[in-house]
Amino acid sequence: MIKNDTQQTQYDVAIVGLGPTGLILANVLGQAGHRVVVLEREPKFYGNARAVYTDDECMRVYQSIGLADELQKDMLVDVPFQMVMGDGSAMVSARDLSQPYGWPLYNLFYQPYMESALTDALVRFSNVSVMRGRELVDFKQDVECVEVSHQATQSFRYSDESDDSRTDIKGEPDLQTLTARFLVGADGGRSVVRTALKIEMTGRNFPEPWLVVDLKLKDGEDALRHIPYFNFYCDPDCPAVSCPQPDGYHRFEFMLQAGQTKEYMERPSTVREMISKYVDPNKFEVKRKLVYTFNALMAQKWRDGRVFLAGDAAHMTPQFMGQGMSSGVRDAHNLGWKLSMVLNGLADDGLLDTYESERRDHAQAMIDISVLMKDMVSMSNPAATTLRNTLVKTTLVTPGAGEWLKRGGFKPKPTFKKGRYFGETRRRFNGPEGKLSPQPQVRLITGKRVKLDEVTGNKFALIGLGVDPRDTLHAELHGWLEQLDASFTTVFPYCGRPQGNTGVCRETNPGLVEVEDLNGEWIQWMQKAGYSTGSVVILRPDKYCYAIASPSELNVVLKRLRKKLNAQDQSQRTAA
Repeated sequence: MIKNDTQQTQYDVAIVGLGPTGLILANVLGQAGHRVVVLEREPKFYGNARAVYTDDECMRVYQSIGLADELQKDMLVDVPFQMVMGDGSAMVSARDLSQPYGWPLYNLFYQPYMESALTDALVRFSNVSVMRGRELVDFKQDVECVEVSHQATQSFRYSDESDDSRTDIKGEPDLQTLTARFLVGADGGRSVVRTALKIEMTGRNFPEPWLVVDLKLKDGEDALRHIPYFNFYCDPDCPAVSCPQPDGYHRFEFMLQAGQTKEYMERPSTVREMISKYVDPNKFEVKRKLVYTFNALMAQKWRDGRVFLAGDAAHMTPQFMGQGMSSGVRDAHNLGWKLSMVLNGLADDGLLDTYESERRDHAQAMIDISVLMKDMVSMSNPAATTLRNTLVKTTLVTPGAGEWLKRGGFKPKPTFKKGRYFGETRRRFNGPEGKLSPQPQVRLITGKRVKLDEVTGNKFALIGLGVDPRDTLHAELHGWLEQLDASFTTVFPYCGRPQGNTGVCRETNPGLVEVEDLNGEWIQWMQKAGYSTGSVVILRPDKYCYAIASPSELNVVLKRLRKKLNAQDQSQRTAA
C-alpha cells in the first residue's frame, strides 16, 4: 500500500499523473535512488481497462525496473494479430516468434492488473511518495527548481462510463507547496501541465466514433474458443475489433454507422445486439461501454525549462496499433535515465534536450502507422474494400513482401533519426548507432542462462567482442567510467571461451563479466555493422547503441562521450 506523504516538501522530481507513463518514470527514478513525488488527482484507482497491448521493446523497459517476469504472468503472450473478413476468416495473420530484444513481440494484458503491479512495486522505494487525491493548482520555475502548488482534489471521476462523469468533493482545499528540481507532466491528453505552459497540440481529430465494450466471462463459462486471436474485422457493414485478454476478459470495438448516436449505442440493448454477432451475451458481464473518438496529436514542444511533458500529455495516438501507452512507456524510460544522469551530476542539463529530439520522431511514426491502420480497417466503401483486399492478397504472394507483412514489418523500428540522437554519428545507412541493441540469451561461466541486460545493468555498458573492453583504455578514462558506474562485459561465441592448460589466465579479470552468445545474435549484429573480434560496443543506459569502436578508436570515442556529457570528474565536483 503506497502511503500519502505530506511531510516532505523537497524532491528531485515531481510527477503529475499516476498512469502508466508516470508509474514507469517513478519506478525508473525510484530505482536510481532519487527523491520522487507523484501527484494523482483521482483519490482511488478505479480499475478500468484502456490499453490492451504491449510489445517487446516495452517488456525490455519493464525488465530494466525488475518487473517484466511479474507482469508477464498476467499476460497472453505470442497472440497473433489478424485482419479478417466479416465472417471471421483470416486475410492475413501477423505472427513473429523471434525475440530480438529478449521478449515476445505480442503481449496482451488487462490494464488494471498492470497498473496495480506497477503501483505496488513503488513500495520498494522509500524515496518515492505518492499523493493520491491531490491535484496540481499552479507551478513556478526558476533556474534551480520548480515550486509546485497542489490541493485536495475538488472533483474526480467516479465512473468511466463517460469522460464527463464527475463528482464534487465538499471539503477544504488544503493548499500545499513543494519544490522539485524537475517537474514532469504525465497527466494525459487533457494535461493540466501542458495547458499551464500554453503549449498547443497539432494534428488531426477523427470524427468517426467507436463503441468500446469490455466483457468478462461469467464463472464456469467457456465461450471464446472461436475467437482466440486479436482480430481486426474488415467488414464494410461494421468495422470492428476483437481482443482477447487474460482471465476471461475480452474487448470489442465497433465503428458507429451513419445515424447511430452515442446514446443509442450505449444502451444495454444495443450493446447486446452488437456483441451477439460474435459471442453469446448471456455468458458475459458487461464491465464497460463507452463511445469515443480518437486523435492523432503532437504537442508543439515537450520541454519548457525544468518542466517536461510525457505520454498522452505530449502526443495522442489512435489505438489501432496499440502504441499509445507504449509510446508513453518509451518516453518515461528515455527521460528517466537522462534525468538521473543530470541529478547525479554526471551530465550537463543539455542532455535533457535530446529527450524530445529522440522521442518525437518515433512517436510521430507510431501515430502515422496507427492512422494508416485505422484507414485500412475502417473502410466501408465497397470499391475501396475490394481494392484493399486485393492489395493484401497480392502482398502475401509477393516474395519477401508476404513475410514482411506477416512479421509486422510495417511497425516503426526503435531507431532514432540521424543527427537527432545522443550518440556517435551513424557511419552507414543501416549502422547500429542510435538503434536499440539486441538482447540475446547468454551463458555465464557458471552455466546459467540469462538475458544480456541482466549482466550489463542500467548504466553505461562497454561490451568487448572476445576481449576485455578495458584492455586499451587510458587510465583517466577508466577512472571516469568507474564514476559512471559503467559495466564491463566480454562476449564470446558459444563454446568459444579461452581454454587450455598453458597460456590462459585461470581467473576472470576483476570487474568483468564473461558470457557466451548462445545463438550468435550479438556477434552477428556486430559483424553486420562491420566489426570483428577486439571491437567494443558502448551502450547507453536504455540499451541504445551509442557507438561501436575498434581498439584504435575506443579512447577517442570515449573522450567525445565525456565531452558530450560535459560532466566534471569526481574531484572537480567535490572541490565545487
